[in-house]
Amino acid sequence: MFVLQVVVVLLLVVAAVVALVLQVRHDGTEEARNRSLAVAESFANAPGTADALASPDPTAVLQPRAEAARKAADMDFIVVMSPDGIRYTHPRPDRIGKRFVGTIAPAQQGGRVVEDIDGTIGRLVQAVVPVKSADGRVVGLVSAGITTESVGGTVDRQLPLVLVTAGAALLLATGGTALVSRRLLRQTHGLGPREMTRMYEHHDAVLHAVREGVLIVDGDGRLMLANDEAHRLLDLPDDAEGRYVTGLGLDAATAGLLASGRVVTDEVHLVGDKLLAVNQRPTEVAGGPSGSVATLRDSTELRALSGRAEQARERLDILYAAGVGIGTSLDVTRTAEELTELAVPRFADFVSVDLFDSVVKGEEPEPGSALRRTASTGVRKGAPLYAVGEPLKFVDSAPQARSLAEGRAVLEARLKESPGWRAQDLERTEQVVEFGIHSLITVPVRAGALVLGVVSFWRSERPEPFDADEVALAEELVARAAVTIDNARRFTREHSMAETLQRSLLPRTLPAQSALDIAYRYLPAQAGVGGDWFDVLPLSGARVALVVGDVVGHGLLAAATMGRLRTAVHNFAALDLAPEELLGLLDELVNRIDQEDESAAPVTGATCLYAIYDPVSRRCTMARAGHPPPAIVHPDGRVEFAEVPPGLPLGLGGLPFETVELELPEGSRLVLYTDGLVESRDRDIDSGLDLLAEALARADAGPEPTCRSVLESLLPARQNDDIALIVARTRALGADRVAEWEVPMDPAEVGRVRAAVARRLTEWDLEELSFTTELILSELVTNAIRYGGAPVRVRLLRDRTLICEVSDASSTSPHLRYAAMTDEGGRGLFLVAQIAERWGTRYSSTGKVIWAQQPLPADRSLPVDR
Repeated sequence: MFVLQVVVVLLLVVAAVVALVLQVRHDGTEEARNRSLAVAESFANAPGTADALASPDPTAVLQPRAEAARKAADMDFIVVMSPDGIRYTHPRPDRIGKRFVGTIAPAQQGGRVVEDIDGTIGRLVQAVVPVKSADGRVVGLVSAGITTESVGGTVDRQLPLVLVTAGAALLLATGGTALVSRRLLRQTHGLGPREMTRMYEHHDAVLHAVREGVLIVDGDGRLMLANDEAHRLLDLPDDAEGRYVTGLGLDAATAGLLASGRVVTDEVHLVGDKLLAVNQRPTEVAGGPSGSVATLRDSTELRALSGRAEQARERLDILYAAGVGIGTSLDVTRTAEELTELAVPRFADFVSVDLFDSVVKGEEPEPGSALRRTASTGVRKGAPLYAVGEPLKFVDSAPQARSLAEGRAVLEARLKESPGWRAQDLERTEQVVEFGIHSLITVPVRAGALVLGVVSFWRSERPEPFDADEVALAEELVARAAVTIDNARRFTREHSMAETLQRSLLPRTLPAQSALDIAYRYLPAQAGVGGDWFDVLPLSGARVALVVGDVVGHGLLAAATMGRLRTAVHNFAALDLAPEELLGLLDELVNRIDQEDESAAPVTGATCLYAIYDPVSRRCTMARAGHPPPAIVHPDGRVEFAEVPPGLPLGLGGLPFETVELELPEGSRLVLYTDGLVESRDRDIDSGLDLLAEALARADAGPEPTCRSVLESLLPARQNDDIALIVARTRALGADRVAEWEVPMDPAEVGRVRAAVARRLTEWDLEELSFTTELILSELVTNAIRYGGAPVRVRLLRDRTLICEVSDASSTSPHLRYAAMTDEGGRGLFLVAQIAERWGTRYSSTGKVIWAQQPLPADRSLPVDR
């Protein structure tokens, strides 16, 4: 207490000194501000100051006046300056002519400035005021300043008085404390405050803080002390202390133990409905009075606490298992099944999940629509609950309907006593009760503001009903599952949209052509559609183009980009471009796509393979941009991969693409595919190519059997990427269906060519096409002789259509135009376009080819056997 009193007095002294210093400092600062402003204004308004500023040498006039005024006013400085802040006066002459340090803008406008700054002479206050002429103009500025130390002497005068007063108070407090401490020691028999405090703290802790009963019994068997817990456990009367333990109404065994004082450890006694573990020790062992101390612990409560702790641990295990076991796939139905499998039998005996139909399809739930049982699991078979897949419509009083309407869990502790639940289906609910299901919790599946369905937890094996704690666990369990169900719903919606878009962009049927016998497969990835595509494009001259491409990535962006590239290939192919030229234009297109939307991911992962097969020459021209090489299966079963220079993927640009031309025997199989077929997470591309070669070597000769064999051998268990596959068996256009003539550069030769063509059409039994064909040839051959270059050739092909081709060495292409009434020519090509079904121009390394095709009569067509 003595030390406490001294500390209190010292704190008061320190507080008084600090308050004094702060007050004096504040007063000093205010005084400095007032003095600085008053001196500055007095000097600025003094007679002759404005005139001196207008004199030729203001310093000579004002420096003596400023120094005299400074000393008279006891200021640290008085500075007179120009309106721009150039000093005319200063206590230190070497600073005259330099710029003033401080804020002068308000004074330049006619105002006043008072500010606190840290100057070279310490903390000071300075004021700046304007000097005005008779007409009100600011002709100069005056600044006066003083340090705060110069006006802070009050504290030095008052501090000794405060210290003397504090010392006297300290002496009085010390004397009073000594008198009080002596009296306390006499009354406590020499125990100091610390010992007294410790004794009472321990006594209070033993009596009230511990969760064990404490009894002290003297050597005669009299109860000396019993804490509150002992009173509760033994149901002791209020006046128990001081009475014999044998007279407190305890059972004989417990009373005898307490009166005997014998040493026991965790001896169990039944007292009322409690099992008490008793520990007893003598008190005279440490030199104390005779008697014993007994402690009592309620083992019944400990067992209950242990049981609750075990339940809490099990619930944490369930929630942890839910976090890692629910949502392993992005499938709504499978996620619902994972929830039921997790909850049975760890939490409930039967669990059913009912979701809105639209949720299973990936759409947002429609309030009021029917639900469908999506998943159901139980510990026994044959439960009379609704089956999986059955549509449901709950009545308003059913717990499931209430959960959906109110957005909260509903507990039906005893189903037998629940008329609202029974109203759903009286016959079925009676069967449920007879089956042994007696308690129910329904929890809505909520994801944000959306209610996706309801989960029902049923109990039958354990006799006790569900309680409030289990309702909270059910809500937490469903809340975790709801997030994954909603994620699966969103994925299903996006996957369906992307797959629909992609399939709408892919070819639905292959065009009619006679050069190739084709089978194909397209398999979207399980995790999301990608950008794989393929196409078969008939070209002029009975040729066919095959294209396979892959846009890296998944989702709508990849599918949309694929559609743009496929459309571009269609347009470029219509120009009859060579493969390397088409890929070059496609590369430029991808670059433009990337530049259109810089925020989107670039399409530099797009690859493409473009091949053109000519059934007349049986030659195949190919080029690829970063795509896997095509496989060729020869008629004898030998498999090889065409050595096509790979080129860079589309979008990288900078390097031209290279073309390879191969001659394929009739009956060869050309296999084009995307990397999803040969490459996966657990298989590199080299191993995939080896497996592909083995599968092609084993496959039958037809395109369809080849597709089946390849997919059976290479399709992974979980497909993470799209797969596009084309198998094309080559066919040749026989010599009996091809006619070719070389035409000299003489207009008179046109008639000879017409006659030769007419004879060949007669051989082909196509006499009705002779007139139109001769008209087409006359125009095309005449133009070639007149405007083209030698050699001029004519070729006639009988395929699904009659194709007439005229080639020459010139690269100049004719253009269709409408001739005016006064024009002598220009109508021949117009007539060709009107007569022919299609016509066009393609370029070659030696010039150009102008072609026109006509449909064959229905009874003269020559379909190719498949």
